[in-house]
Amino acid sequence: MKYIKFFNHTLEKLKSKIYAWLKFLIIRLKKQFQITILILVVFLTILCILILPAKTQEKPVTIRVLIQALEASFWEPIQAEFNKTHPNINLEIVKGPNDTNLIEDLYTSSFLLGDSPYDLVYMDIVWVSKFAAANWLKDLSEKVDIQQLQKIYLQGDVAGGIYQNKLYRMPFRSDGGMLYYRTDLLKKGGFEPPNTFAEIIKISQELQRQRLVEWGYVWQGKQYEGLSAMFIEILEGYGGFWVNLETNEVGLDKPEAIAAVDFLRKSISQGISPPGVTTYAEEETRRLFESGNTVFLRNWPYVYPLASASKIAGNFDIKPMVHAPGKNSGACLGGWGLGIAKTTKHPEEAWEVIQYFNQPEVQRKFILETGFVPARKSLFNDSILVEKFPYLPNLFPVVNNSVLRPPIPQYAQASDILQRYLSAALTGSRTPESAMKAAARETRVLLGERRSQETGVRRQN
Repeated sequence: MKYIKFFNHTLEKLKSKIYAWLKFLIIRLKKQFQITILILVVFLTILCILILPAKTQEKPVTIRVLIQALEASFWEPIQAEFNKTHPNINLEIVKGPNDTNLIEDLYTSSFLLGDSPYDLVYMDIVWVSKFAAANWLKDLSEKVDIQQLQKIYLQGDVAGGIYQNKLYRMPFRSDGGMLYYRTDLLKKGGFEPPNTFAEIIKISQELQRQRLVEWGYVWQGKQYEGLSAMFIEILEGYGGFWVNLETNEVGLDKPEAIAAVDFLRKSISQGISPPGVTTYAEEETRRLFESGNTVFLRNWPYVYPLASASKIAGNFDIKPMVHAPGKNSGACLGGWGLGIAKTTKHPEEAWEVIQYFNQPEVQRKFILETGFVPARKSLFNDSILVEKFPYLPNLFPVVNNSVLRPPIPQYAQASDILQRYLSAALTGSRTPESAMKAAARETRVLLGERRSQETGVRRQN
């Protein structure tokens, strides 16, 4: 019994020590765990302070694009909305001169220097081949299904962004030459709108004979790009061509081209067009038409809203350009779109900007503000746009039947050749035949140089 008591007492003491030791161990471990947790919390807090704010406070990527100053003002509301909804990107619009040739020169010089400040390139349709051939633009073909794009946009605007089967420019707004005519004067003279070149001559002469109007037909005859744009429509209307890209053939000295020049010469010599027409650009012809002193005007769609606010408001309409019997009408395709500069450090953000501007609601807002011609087919019958611009449905067949100026890298040189010799023919310093033969000869030399250069590039590759 004595031993049992001793054993129990010893056991109780041992249990007490074990319990005390376990209690101490638990308290110690608990403190260490709390310290560990505290250290972990402090570490994570420091991590949040040092890393997470750095990410959230990162400056947005700046995407720059150069645009004519007058047009840039219309971009500003859309730019503000984009920047508001895209905190990771700051779209910056650089305002440039209003002369499109100077804009082209600024883009060109920036690319030649090798460190262009522009991420996006807002370009005229005739720049695409030059910029793409120089390797200044990113290929967008992998980002867009071209066939699907042709269903959405005017085919000419899509085609104008393609060089050697690759897409380099997304359409944004279109443009196309057309014939304006005075509905009131035609009604007084008992005439329907003309469909042929001969009818323009006949109607003009008769209305002039009746002293209803001073001039019959005005067009852009000054030696500049507008002369080439105007002439390609007359050339198409006679069934001619400037350059056949498939065969490399030049058509400037063909009978159709000579007939086109003869028509313009005849309009001057017979007093249908004013003698000063060879010095007129778009604005001179617009003002003459709005003054009420001419029946017919060849110009661009921008004239419509301006003429609608002039003294001839309600007394004019538009139609596709006239043509020779059995031939097709042609409208010189203008239009602007966006490409991505090859030198940009932020191609994905630049593409994000293009996708935003590719939305129909964004383009609708832009057309509402500017009155420019849509490139997206559906907008020609958009109820909101038609309410403000009721002529849009009639404009669609005009711009949809468009003619591209030759999409060659040396287009600027080719256009300069045509302008020089065509101007000489129109002012009478050369005959149409000699002028156009010389223009064709120089253009063939230019195309021969182009072909040699392209062959050399292929051999190097």
